[in-house]
Amino acid sequence: MKTVVIVGVGALGSHLVLFARNWGVDLRVIDFDRVEAKNIQSQFHSKMGSGKNKAKALQALMHGLYGLKITARTAKLADNNQHEALGNSDLVIDCTDNFAARGIIQGFARDTGVPCLHGCLSAEGDLARAVWTEHFTADAEGEEGEATCEDGRNLAFHAMAASMIANIARKFLEEGVKQSWQAMPFAFVRLT
Repeated sequence: MKTVVIVGVGALGSHLVLFARNWGVDLRVIDFDRVEAKNIQSQFHSKMGSGKNKAKALQALMHGLYGLKITARTAKLADNNQHEALGNSDLVIDCTDNFAARGIIQGFARDTGVPCLHGCLSAEGDLARAVWTEHFTADAEGEEGEATCEDGRNLAFHAMAASMIANIARKFLEEGVKQSWQAMPFAFVRLT
């Protein structure tokens, strides 16, 4: 059985776990953060998970809803634990929202040759990307006070992005094909 590690189970990663439930893989999730009331509007977390670690809360939710067994890791990903957290995997999917974590994940993938797909969302809901690590460059983090994914306004776009990442990952797991994807939902092309 293949092993897939999803790092970051917030707005993008929590929905990805929902869509990954039928992959038939050993699924591991990593997140050190806690579920806050404001997260429930934009993330696939429930009120029952409020105050709990996001990885553990999602583990319980997926087991309760679908009987899915997920391994949850609650430690913050760092240089001194990356091999323990990400090792022995067939695919790592980065759904984090910070530059330092993305750098650790990408460095691990490049050093070990483990395939890594980076999922990215703009906080404003106007861009989503899925890019394999060999073509990925992490963006610097925004300034304090900038828009976030927490008000639920872009929930449908977050779920769409997660579903596309799920399809790309599934195709890779089944066929070894690497595809990348980008969406800008408010950019329309006029056809004549």
